[in-house]
Amino acid sequence: MKDALLFRRVLLFGLALALVCGPVLPAAADTCKNRGTLDVRYCDENGDLVADPPKDSSKWLNPSTLVFSYTPVEDPSVYENVFTEFMDYLAEKTGKKVRWYGAESYAAQVEAMRSGRLHVAGISTGPTCFGVNLAGYVPFSIMGKADGSFGYKLQVITHKDTDIMALKDMKGRKIAHVTPSSNSGNQAPRALFKAQGVQPDVDYKVMYSGKHDNSIMGVANKDYDAAPIASSVLDRMVQKGVVNMDDLRIIWESKLFPTTSYGHIYNLDPSLAKKIVDAFLTFDWKGSGLEKEFGKQADRFISITYENHWSDIRTIQQTNGVVYSDESLQGLKVKKKKKKKKK
Repeated sequence: MKDALLFRRVLLFGLALALVCGPVLPAAADTCKNRGTLDVRYCDENGDLVADPPKDSSKWLNPSTLVFSYTPVEDPSVYENVFTEFMDYLAEKTGKKVRWYGAESYAAQVEAMRSGRLHVAGISTGPTCFGVNLAGYVPFSIMGKADGSFGYKLQVITHKDTDIMALKDMKGRKIAHVTPSSNSGNQAPRALFKAQGVQPDVDYKVMYSGKHDNSIMGVANKDYDAAPIASSVLDRMVQKGVVNMDDLRIIWESKLFPTTSYGHIYNLDPSLAKKIVDAFLTFDWKGSGLEKEFGKQADRFISITYENHWSDIRTIQQTNGVVYSDESLQGLKVKKKKKKKKK
């Protein structure tokens, strides 16, 4: 009886305390002076728009094996070979083992980093913002050239056999967008096409393909009437002979955007994070898989900041009303469309 009475008093006291003090929040939420658009688990007190490393050194990650991932592509195993020399160099510079993770989607890549299973990554232009805000991703590099130049364009392609000659001709057609988070494959078209007199989902039906490769192949195989895609992906597919540029027509293109960003998870041991940054910026591309795959567009990794180099991308996403949330992250998951073999 006494135990029951004591329990009741403790329970009533707890309820009263909760009413007076409100809900108990994580310590990080109480001590963070600035968060911006970052998820509640992160803090940005220096105002550079990316998550600060934890103040408590006991929360720093120093794994024996670093997991590295490149933005989802049609065949992840091919790109594992492309990055082989770089991963070996990263292992040498950090003293860690380096393991490849072939992400199947942008959402899977962001979720892997948020869970702490992914430490270093190349994340596509649009999803970079989701990685920063939802997963504590810290971009620091991009592929470029010695003169500091970099970037790609949003291009709208159609098959040469169609009568689509301008954006307005896409009205009433089946148009492939990539994924909701993709910059050139969705976000930029939604922000820029309206000024050209065309509104996605209103003037034409949007069909998400899942990847730039899928959109390009879909247009080449006449599965889609047209598609907004990244010029850098189209260039690589043409160079490899996957598609023939003579079969396609470019009807519109934008100004330059930044390409895939490279970065690490926010809570790595600072000394390890510094070694990772150094590995990117000192890696010699000559004779490597990177030179073979990307050599016509870039010849090195160059330094960037999310605050400066992603300002236009953030503006586009803000224009489109993008909210960085768990719900929006789930929206990045798009079922892949099966390709038809080219006859």
